Amino acid sequence: MTASAWVAGARLRTLPAGIGPVFMGGGLAWQDERFALLPCVAALVGALCIQVGTNFWNDYSDFVRGADTPDRVGTPRITQTGQLSPRSVRAAAGLSFALAVVVGVYLVWRGGWPIVGIGVASIVAGVCYTGGPWPFGYHGLGDVFVLLFFGPVAVAGTYYVQALEWSTATILAGVGVGALTTAILVVNNLRDRATDAVAGKRTLAVLLGERATKIEFTGLLLVAVAIPLVGVAQGYWSPGVLLGSGAALLALAPLRTVWTHEDLRLLNPALASTARAAGAYGLLFALGCLF
Repeated sequence: MTASAWVAGARLRTLPAGIGPVFMGGGLAWQDERFALLPCVAALVGALCIQVGTNFWNDYSDFVRGADTPDRVGTPRITQTGQLSPRSVRAAAGLSFALAVVVGVYLVWRGGWPIVGIGVASIVAGVCYTGGPWPFGYHGLGDVFVLLFFGPVAVAGTYYVQALEWSTATILAGVGVGALTTAILVVNNLRDRATDAVAGKRTLAVLLGERATKIEFTGLLLVAVAIPLVGVAQGYWSPGVLLGSGAALLALAPLRTVWTHEDLRLLNPALASTARAAGAYGLLFALGCLF
């Protein structure tokens, strides 16, 4: 059991997807003069614990369900390759979720019962993505849940623990970053479409086919670019948030790869680039709220 195996299992390159929405919630709270540092930091730590826990749990669940095989084109999984035992990876997931609960105690004290609902739903979604009796990631619903929980739930929830009130504008902002985060999953599922189909993992990419999945990726990028434009036009946010639209354009290179690749392995760097674009989207949107 090496440190590198644990780092690989945490899938650090995907973490910008969890950081971006929290930055946006913090930026929007700042714009409304409701920013609170400690709740914002706690929301960030909790979100990352849930994401890391989900990553470990998916590694474990996909292995025991037979979805991760030597034919998989993506980055080798730590359970599949024997770097860590299934029991160890499952324990790491449990520990990560437990740490999220510890942080959540403070957030519940701050925000009350709505935070209980968000926290429990987020952990259940993380576990049931590939686990449980009916894993929704195996039934074409993964894209919907990623869009929801890495988008409106994360942004609006972060805003709420600071402002202690809900804001329609935060839900709209969440759709933008949620779309870009879902695009990360789309690249992943496009790459694994053939092996997922053999394993009985009916992702949306398996159900839609290759061309429609590429169109889905393109549409998600367009949504991410459009949301700041719509929000500014409606007077919700200052023009500075258009920096977010600019960040979404960082996904143009992955877009080209998605449409033109001849080797599935080329989708691995495209996935990483899309994750960086999602993180930059949240950061630049938040910075735009300061002006």
